[in-house]
Amino acid sequence: MIKRTLYFGNPAYLNLKNQQLVIRLPEVEKSDTLPESFKKEATATIPIEDIGVVVLDHQQITITHGLLESLLDNNCALITCDRTHHPVGLMLPLTGNSVQNERFRSQLEATEPLKKQLWAQTVSQKIKNQAVVLKTRKLPESYLIPLYKNVRSGDTDNCEATAAAYYWQTLFAKIPGFTRQREGIPPNHYLNYGYAILRATMARSIVGAGLLPTLGIFHHNRYNAYCLADDLMEPYRPYVDQVVCKIIDTIGIQEELTKEIKAELLVIPAMDVTLNGEKSPLMVATQRTAVSLVKCFEGEQRKLAYPEL
Repeated sequence: MIKRTLYFGNPAYLNLKNQQLVIRLPEVEKSDTLPESFKKEATATIPIEDIGVVVLDHQQITITHGLLESLLDNNCALITCDRTHHPVGLMLPLTGNSVQNERFRSQLEATEPLKKQLWAQTVSQKIKNQAVVLKTRKLPESYLIPLYKNVRSGDTDNCEATAAAYYWQTLFAKIPGFTRQREGIPPNHYLNYGYAILRATMARSIVGAGLLPTLGIFHHNRYNAYCLADDLMEPYRPYVDQVVCKIIDTIGIQEELTKEIKAELLVIPAMDVTLNGEKSPLMVATQRTAVSLVKCFEGEQRKLAYPEL
């Protein structure tokens, strides 16, 4: 079942009542110019079981502990944003699966050769999807084809970095001085926001599958609590890139992330992707990817399930 992604960008009171998220807008409630009937209609409720991701993007949002507990019990991912409206925090449940201990053990006991093979599959599919992005944009993609076809175990030839250098230079060739950097020039901020939504979606699926999001198959930064999410989201990144390109086509490149731009990026968890020949929402596909990793760790299969553009 596809879960809803909720975005809150204005002052709001968020609490729990009868397993419903209750939304109240203080700016509306305190207004002297609006009729009472409108103020009553400004209160909304949403079933907790329908929610998958919540984005909190205002300094004057109040959320109750009871609501937080209920959202986490429902395996919801909560993203918090700073005063510049960029995502800075991610909250996930500690117990996302009933057989978590068993799966933790299989994850911890995974051999290095297996992890290197899984990383090679990940890099190969990422580059392949990048090539499709370039092709759909009518840009030259042939340079990437031999790269994704010849990724070795552990990506010892560093095909991912080689492909990335060509990909970004080609995709945004018309933007002077563009390089893919977190603090780089626009549209880097579009990409950052989209990747943050994707990362939360993938982390939620990993926890739901009973895996440790901190223990990656390749990424291993000691300060990164979501190394595994950063691993498994790699082949999904080109989907975000496509969304960003469409935003640039219709809205252009703006210095600030407007609500209109964020609204376009917030559709990422619900966008259609194709995995094993079947279309499904991206949020569902990330769950299938996480479950396929469980099966790889447990020796049931040797291949990860990733979407193909």
